[in-house]
Amino acid sequence: MKNLAKAVLAVMKDVKGVEKSMTVGSGNYSYKGVSDYEVKKIYNKSMAANGLCILPIGIVDDVDINRYEDQYGKQKMNVFTRVTSTYLLLHESGESQELVGYGHGVDTGDKAAGKATTYAMKYALLYTF
Repeated sequence: MKNLAKAVLAVMKDVKGVEKSMTVGSGNYSYKGVSDYEVKKIYNKSMAANGLCILPIGIVDDVDINRYEDQYGKQKMNVFTRVTSTYLLLHESGESQELVGYGHGVDTGDKAAGKATTYAMKYALLYTF
């Protein structure tokens, strides 16, 4: 695991932090965040330079579907998805380590799972490095 540990440390030294460069929401409900795209762009460059890649190898999901009527009598639906995703952090030497990320997402259609898995990967990267 010496090569993998050395590469992880190199990424940690290279990527000092990821700036929260976008505003999510509006008004009193707005907050600063960082996009999945930015996290992957920053970490992928450093990981590749240090012989690392990350592969999804497993997922456990839990889905709740809530159907309801809005104030106008129209049928609505919310899908809430929680995922625990397992990833393999692989070094070019063949050394590897499993990582786990958690995420959840809510959507009125079919995008809750994508949101949840996006968060799981994003936070696995942020918390690993």
